[in-house]
Amino acid sequence: MTVLRPVRAGNAFEETVERLLQAIKLGVVPPGDKLPPERELAVRLGISRVTLREAIRALSDAGYLDVRRGRYGGAFVIYVPPKPEDGDLRQAVREMGRADLSDALTFRLAVECGAAQVLAASELTEEKRAVLVRRLSELNAAAIEDYRRLDTAFHLSIAELTGSTLLATTCADARSRISDLLNAIPMLQVNLDHAAVQHQAIVDAILSGDPDAARRAVAEHLEGTAALLRAFLS
Repeated sequence: MTVLRPVRAGNAFEETVERLLQAIKLGVVPPGDKLPPERELAVRLGISRVTLREAIRALSDAGYLDVRRGRYGGAFVIYVPPKPEDGDLRQAVREMGRADLSDALTFRLAVECGAAQVLAASELTEEKRAVLVRRLSELNAAAIEDYRRLDTAFHLSIAELTGSTLLATTCADARSRISDLLNAIPMLQVNLDHAAVQHQAIVDAILSGDPDAARRAVAEHLEGTAALLRAFLS
């Protein structure tokens, strides 16, 4: 829930919509689940419940949330990333611009490599080790329709486990910038198998306390993703 951080007062409504949409698109709150209770969410975001309700209403009108009343009600996520079709990736790149894409990939490389390096250099508790291993296990067992969401959870957990809120939110922002592009890449088993090997290398380096190896493993994985994007665009 790192993405659900306090918003700035001057742009409370717009930033609340942005925070909630980021949580939805990154799969922090998966399809079918509901957002945290209104009182808790308003405190977490540092906003009034009136502003929160307005933001939820806007996302409901846009088709991201289903607001249900009553004892078992709440704001339920109904957004499901569309299955990639021919031309989706090119369209997403056109909308983003190739220069911005290159910038976003560089940004992601820098912050995620840094997060892995910091985590590997830290004193990991058994609980933190267990969280990292569990995230990897969940990703390896993911069904195709859940893969992107659990891949995001795995990558963001590395930053979150450092204990740095700034680093975690920055990594979430970096992922958000390319989430539509990643969702547009066809899910090929050979690529998933290769990614699984790279994910294991990242976890092994972090758990063994080797910052340089952790940084290299993340760099190799993210550079592979960038190469895959280029291949589909060629």
